[in-house]
Amino acid sequence: KSKVALIPEISEHTITSGGKRLRPLLTLASARMCGYTGSAHVDLAASVEFIHTATLLHDDVVDKSDLRRGVFTANNLWGNKESVLVGDFLLGKAFELMGSASSLEVYRVLSNAAVVISEGEVKQLAVTGKIDIEQSEYFEVINAKTAELFAASCEVGAVIAGMPEKEVRALRQYGM
Repeated sequence: KSKVALIPEISEHTITSGGKRLRPLLTLASARMCGYTGSAHVDLAASVEFIHTATLLHDDVVDKSDLRRGVFTANNLWGNKESVLVGDFLLGKAFELMGSASSLEVYRVLSNAAVVISEGEVKQLAVTGKIDIEQSEYFEVINAKTAELFAASCEVGAVIAGMPEKEVRALRQYGM
């Protein structure tokens, strides 16, 4: 929610334009699997989805995409400036929602994921158009842009459940 009408309009369009919501489902499932009985996992799942949606908004601007999942992108409908700024708003809301867990480790995991995703986007720009890209470079890009948030989604469920480090690492690896 926002007092600025365009923010929920663009956010809702992007969030409801398809997708399976696997990342937030992994957060919910990993928390429950680890025996978590509180409610912070719901806010963390929303936080994960907001991070993902923000990266989609930004990615569509960078890639000059007109369609995503067969639906017009926000940048196509409202413009690049609006898309970037609403993406920034969603990142801010994602970090606000992380507070429900009252865990510095949750902040560390999810903020690190946001950093790694951004690095992956920049790495993709650097290799775009290169015909001699190494397979390892390709995997670096997809690990950063895609796998990292899956890993963090699973990891935070274990973190809020207070699981030992070995189990936290195992869930992170599963997400990767």
